[in-house]
Amino acid sequence: MAFTPLNFTQEQRIFRDQMHRFAEREIAPIADEIDHNDRFPEEIIPKFGELGLIQWSVPAAYGGPEGSLTMLCIAREEIARYSLSLSVMVGENGNGLALPLLFAGSQAQKDKYFPLLAEGKTLVAFALSEPDAGSDAASLSTRAVRDGDDWLITGNKTYVTCGPVADYVLVFARTNDAPRAKGISAFIVDTTLPGVARGSKNRKMGYNGATPNCDFFFDQVRVPAEAMVGGDGEGFAVAMKCMEFNRPAMAASAIGIAQGALEAAVAFAKERRQFGKAIAEFQGLQFMMADMAMQIEATRALLYEVAARYDAGEMDGYGGLAASVKCLASDAAMKVTTDAVQILGGAGYMKEHSVERMMRDAKVTQIFEGTNQIQRMLVARDLLT
Repeated sequence: MAFTPLNFTQEQRIFRDQMHRFAEREIAPIADEIDHNDRFPEEIIPKFGELGLIQWSVPAAYGGPEGSLTMLCIAREEIARYSLSLSVMVGENGNGLALPLLFAGSQAQKDKYFPLLAEGKTLVAFALSEPDAGSDAASLSTRAVRDGDDWLITGNKTYVTCGPVADYVLVFARTNDAPRAKGISAFIVDTTLPGVARGSKNRKMGYNGATPNCDFFFDQVRVPAEAMVGGDGEGFAVAMKCMEFNRPAMAASAIGIAQGALEAAVAFAKERRQFGKAIAEFQGLQFMMADMAMQIEATRALLYEVAARYDAGEMDGYGGLAASVKCLASDAAMKVTTDAVQILGGAGYMKEHSVERMMRDAKVTQIFEGTNQIQRMLVARDLLT
């Protein structure tokens, strides 16, 4: 097992051991299969719900676990050692709805949705990106027009994570003529409403199985005024706050992939013999594995520092730190998994070995929750303000 940060409490250490055993028992046996078949593992979702993993951010007052960011990162890291897509299911309805409600929801919305989310069975999607609005999310064109006591939503969202299986989707739409971000609001939309249509499941390089993606199409979808989360024009701020919270969690998933790839590479290097000895004895490969380990441990140390600061309410500079650790972790994941494939050689390029999947999965960590180019802009902005 990887090094445990010294500042972990006894509870966090026990939880890490629990998640490690859970991942070995439940995730490792199906990780390659759900990727190769791009299969949503319905059988394991109830187990996530029983452990409180899906409904992570739901307050205890409503029956949820009210988990900390540090514990969320621990769960994500341990599960990602075997499956990135299943690790992202930890806190799945948090970013989709629980966090927006915590940040900006009305009491009536909390009373309605939190008990439902607390059951750990409801899946929620977060629909921000559009075909012409990705990194520049403030340029989105989906519109919501007031019609009496309701809003009519029309537009197209793309690459919506968990879209094919979501019961609700948080839709960001332009509601007024204010420029860019100031004109965007957020709405809770039941995916069974008339006018809601899902596109076919997106075909992806990696990140397959547990987190399917699809496009959404909204054609004059009627939602009541009370479906708006926050005030008119406050939606973009809600979205950015959710992303800022979620970046360390995504970093944890990236570190988990890297750790899994390193362990696979070390095990292979000890067993594989060439030129009369194990390839682990060759200094060139030793240097590669040493670099992999250093990148992982350095990034892990930053991750749990950032998470501890959030949990303690130390928000000064948090935005820049969250962007930093997401960027560092995902870059490390890409480098480590690529090196793991190299260490395994031809075997690493074959689908029979998990490092092939890990390398494909690692790439998306440099893209979602804001590309790493955007993260660097955020870090620079934090430095210059």
